[in-house]
Amino acid sequence: MKILVADYIHTPDGYIQNSAIAFDEKIEAIAPLEKLLERYPNAKLKRTPPYSVIYAGFINTHVHLEFSANKTTLKYGSFMPWLDSVIESRDDLMKDCDNEMMAKECESMLKSGITTFGAISSFGLELEVCQKTAQKVLFFNELIGSNPAYADVLYQDFQERLKASQQDAKRYKITPSIAIHSPYSVHPVLVRKAISLAKDSAMPLSAHLLESPAEREWLESGSGEFRDFFSKFFNTTTPVTSIDEFINSFESYPTHFVHTTQATKDELKHLQKYNHFIAHCPRSNRYLGCGRLDIGYLDSIEMPYSVATDGLSSNDSLNIFDELRASLMLHSDINIETLALNLIDSITSKPAKFFGLNSGEITVGKDADLVVVTLPDLPKDESHIALWSIIHTKEATEVYIDGVKYV
Repeated sequence: MKILVADYIHTPDGYIQNSAIAFDEKIEAIAPLEKLLERYPNAKLKRTPPYSVIYAGFINTHVHLEFSANKTTLKYGSFMPWLDSVIESRDDLMKDCDNEMMAKECESMLKSGITTFGAISSFGLELEVCQKTAQKVLFFNELIGSNPAYADVLYQDFQERLKASQQDAKRYKITPSIAIHSPYSVHPVLVRKAISLAKDSAMPLSAHLLESPAEREWLESGSGEFRDFFSKFFNTTTPVTSIDEFINSFESYPTHFVHTTQATKDELKHLQKYNHFIAHCPRSNRYLGCGRLDIGYLDSIEMPYSVATDGLSSNDSLNIFDELRASLMLHSDINIETLALNLIDSITSKPAKFFGLNSGEITVGKDADLVVVTLPDLPKDESHIALWSIIHTKEATEVYIDGVKYV
């Protein structure tokens, strides 16, 4: 048994003072330190540095590790030139991205307090890294393929990768999951198969959706930059689905939709109606010229969302605090203190609830996934704690997963 004490603890009831946490693999008690010492006299006491706050472990719901070698290879600024550069440089980037590099990026996430992450896997190359990393992993085996002639082969390959991620999953702290790449790249037959499989097996399901203006134009009218792309690489000028057909396919199963920067208000309301969840990747969206997701509107319709880093193919770090600071700057129309509190929820309780994880809150019975953040001073007003935590933190002071200290 361990007891961790700090100036503040972030709980579902807000920030509390004069308390400590007793935990082993799970959180056993939250109470004043004196009471916990009486109750657990043999517990190992750990005092955090002055001006510290304890948070539930952070959850980064959407990460691509396979392109971690990218620094200046891919073209930023607009989605289609970026996508062309991905096609052109994909083999070289994947060749340069070995297990050591991906493990290093997992470690960088850990240092920023990420105790669980969602890994989008196109080829299964990062499975070994995700099995060995300290964090818990939602391992999203990605399905892609719009040509019906290859549908069976692509689905068989997807099933084999999914099966590999299911082997010894509990021992590796992996949750086998399914990702559908996007409406423009997956044939409706495969979409329906994947949704049915996720639903029957109660597996987490994710899909990119309406990331760029080019995607919307292609799906609506079969025109624009995607028309040239599909003509050049796939010898077709006709989209395989429409926006409505794709979205409506998911009505039977709550899904983790990524980006949605180009979704209309009516489409977002539809997603909310069917209990879906959105991953907001502000830096990636900005770097690729995809537009800004209006999270203020999401709040107004009670649409839950997470803040996620995406991968290094469209970002400069996997540090969740970098992403949170970008969110503060991007959403200048929202009161900054309110926004900071919502952003903390977006990487803790909100994704944990959606994915059914026993974490995301400092509550008795939850997994002891804990993050200690140390501020330069104590705020005079408690309403500033979330804001100061985001502004002043580059790396976490301490990180625990299932009660084991890793940082």
